[in-house]
Amino acid sequence: MLEPGQSWKTAALKATKCVYLLLCVGDTVDKYIEECLKEAKKSLKTDDVPIGAVIVQNGKIIGRGHNTREKEKLVTRHAEINALEQACKKKKDWYLNDCEIYVTLEPCPMCLNALAQARISKIYYLTARDKIEHVKEPIKEQCAGTKEAQQLLSNFFKAKRIKSRK
Repeated sequence: MLEPGQSWKTAALKATKCVYLLLCVGDTVDKYIEECLKEAKKSLKTDDVPIGAVIVQNGKIIGRGHNTREKEKLVTRHAEINALEQACKKKKDWYLNDCEIYVTLEPCPMCLNALAQARISKIYYLTARDKIEHVKEPIKEQCAGTKEAQQLLSNFFKAKRIKSRK
């Protein structure tokens, strides 16, 4: 955590699990890190875990987010998800393959998967996750109706491929 008046560079040098790549990138990254930290501080107002994220495309911030899980009482309201939603709305597309995300904490598995689905090209994080979350994984069981579900998906993507060739 930054102390009053302390730069993120000083704090990062003191941290043992920081992404040192950020220190090498230069002043351009400074503004994205500062914006991440501003977003994280917004979470404190609603007693949410202070995590912030910004999504950048061609040097411009197109999505911002901070944790709102407690405020909204929704498990998916992580900073990265909120930033993804804003970026997708701004781009009017869910493909964010030409974008990068800067986030104050290494993304959890849910967020990491969402970022991969959005095709985010690079993730920069300030703090590594020190502990593995001990979340009990639900029991998964494949049900009857598998063929119908497979056929539905297969037909959908087949039609998409045909449509894209025209």
